[in-house]
Amino acid sequence: MFPFRNILFPNDLSVNSQAALKYATAFAQHGHGSVVSLSVQDAKEIAQAAIDEDIDLITVAMRDRNRLSLAFGSSTAEDIIAEAPCAVLAVRPPQRDFVEQQDGQFDIQLKRVLLATNFRPSSVAATQLATQMANQLGAELHAVYVIGDYFDQISVMFPEGGLAALTRLRSYVQERMAHLSRSGGSAVATHIGEGRPYQEVVKLADTLQADLIVIGTAVHGSLFGSSQVLGSEIERVIRNAPCPVLCVPAARVVTPLPARVTQIVPQT
Repeated sequence: MFPFRNILFPNDLSVNSQAALKYATAFAQHGHGSVVSLSVQDAKEIAQAAIDEDIDLITVAMRDRNRLSLAFGSSTAEDIIAEAPCAVLAVRPPQRDFVEQQDGQFDIQLKRVLLATNFRPSSVAATQLATQMANQLGAELHAVYVIGDYFDQISVMFPEGGLAALTRLRSYVQERMAHLSRSGGSAVATHIGEGRPYQEVVKLADTLQADLIVIGTAVHGSLFGSSQVLGSEIERVIRNAPCPVLCVPAARVVTPLPARVTQIVPQT
């Protein structure tokens, strides 16, 4: 069964929002479901609507941000990703596009999926979802783990211990990635990078010409309130990716039941 049937589209009336609507319609058509359009822009209200309407996926459009907004908080789209109880597809035109529209029908042409994993609990749901989508849509599945550059810094400061820890980590990652390639249910190409995580993920996505990045979105409480916020590396992946990014929380909502239909989607 295709993982997405009921899609929530928060409409902010921007030019980029039309791209988000296109993806929402394409996934709903493919899953024989529906699109719920919502004009509310408060992140918590959108998250509650996702629960009330049994939503499987939210599609949001990213807006360009100036230096002031970058310095003083997240965007509405990032707030939605942090608060959402289900997967969120973030699109930021112009990007590599895997949906084609013709005669009112939307064709999903997903060829390469890049899963960014760290083997933590927050990446389990993302791994399952990336594997499921690749299998059902006949796409190549690539997985990447990035060893952060802070290990190199530790090795410089504490050469007697830092290098040994880095060596053990490299061996551990190789073993885990080999296990992932054998247990994914289909062929999984694995990649191990070293450096700044978001930079390595974005660079690999560009090199592979990936159509979609899938990433688990662990969140934490804000220092300035009770709201949830994304980690900086996840935000940078979303902001710099050459293709849409599917953000998957550990406790995503997946339902086989149709939600209340507020916008009829033509069936294929």
